[in-house]
Parts: sequence; structure tokens; C-alpha cells
Amino acid sequence: MKILEIKNLSFSYQNQIALENINLDVDKGDFLAIIGPNGGGKSTILKLITSLLKPTKGEVKLFEKNIGYVPQNTNININFPIKVKDVVSLGFKNNLKNQEKIEDALEKVNMLDFADTKIANLSGGQRQRIFIARALFNNPPLLILDEPTASIDVKGQENIYKLLKDLNRDKTIIVVSHDISVILKYASKVAYINKNIFMHRVPELKSLDDKEHFCEVELMSMLEECSCKNS
Repeated sequence: MKILEIKNLSFSYQNQIALENINLDVDKGDFLAIIGPNGGGKSTILKLITSLLKPTKGEVKLFEKNIGYVPQNTNININFPIKVKDVVSLGFKNNLKNQEKIEDALEKVNMLDFADTKIANLSGGQRQRIFIARALFNNPPLLILDEPTASIDVKGQENIYKLLKDLNRDKTIIVVSHDISVILKYASKVAYINKNIFMHRVPELKSLDDKEHFCEVELMSMLEECSCKNS
């Protein structure tokens, strides 16, 4: 069952084309990783999906209104004296059900014991879990994340992706990432975006990785060449 459908999508910033003729289907239960070079349009497509931007041409159809979004920059002052539980409920109307929702979201990211901890006292990986919990506050079936492991150490990155894989049991995941090795472990589909889009099945990429070691730059170059040949 489709949860997202993008048809003939193009988008331009003023006169500069950012995305051109994008077609993409995301099914319920997918773990879609979006990769590509800097400036290729990865973050832009997330903003189009979440209606932060409007297409120049084409259309984006979301079949779920309730989505969770974790942007690349959370724009929160970590030195502000605010507790974890308050960060999770930021932007939501205060009511009697909030405490239950906060606890449920924190439990899903294994951070319930930190509910009364100040955000400044957490590690980078722990803070990212809190921002994911905030996106989970209303229990969305679709979770969208833009570079969720940026500025986190290697162990923290691995933990975040293990968490996302666990959440993928009952949620659809769309994530922008540069980490090819992580994608090979956890994603079910890969979209390579550099203005245009080319879809890859993860088993095909795993077979390539089994034959020979590819560094991330080499593999990205190979995917771009493959995309050009098939465009």
C-alpha cells in the first residue's frame, strides 16, 4: 500500500533547477534511504514532501496526514535550561494526555529514564534521540529524517540507525544520509538524487559490496554513472 506518491516533480529556486522530473513511490513499511552529492536536491525533496516547499511542476501525494519530521538543523539552544520531557512536547497544546504521549515517545527511543534531564547534559547521540522522540509524539506512521547522524560519533550513528530499524517494524522510514555502509545494513530501498532520481535495490548494492570494497566516494560515483546510463 502506497504511503507516498511523487509524479513528474520539478522544483526551481528562482531560475536554478534543483529537481527535475522526479517520480517516486514509497510503500508502507519501506525504509528508504536518499543519497547523492551535496547540492543534489536531497533536503529539497524532503521539504517538498513535508509541504515546506511547493513544487514548480508535478505533484506530491501523501496518503497519511500524520507524519514525523526531524530536520537537519533542530534550531534549539542546547544551553537553554529545558528538560527532555519539555523538548518532546514543544509546539503541542498542553493537555492531560501529553504526559502519556511523552513517556511513550521517550520509551520508543530508549530515553524514558532521562525525562527530567536537562537537554544540555546529554550527548549528541542522546539529543538526537530526543528530537526523534519529539517527531514520534503523535505516533506518526511515517517518519522523515534529514541527516539524523550529522555531527554524531561513529558509535552514536550506529545506535541511531539501529533505533530507526526498530521503529521500521511499524513505521515507514525516509532518511537522507551520506553513510553508504549504514544504508547497506538497514535500508530496503535507495534513491540516488542529483537533480534527477535513480532507484536502487539494496540487495544489488550488497552484491557489489561483497565482490569488492568501495569507499563512499567511489560508490557514489558509480551510482551516478549508472543513473546517467539509465536516464
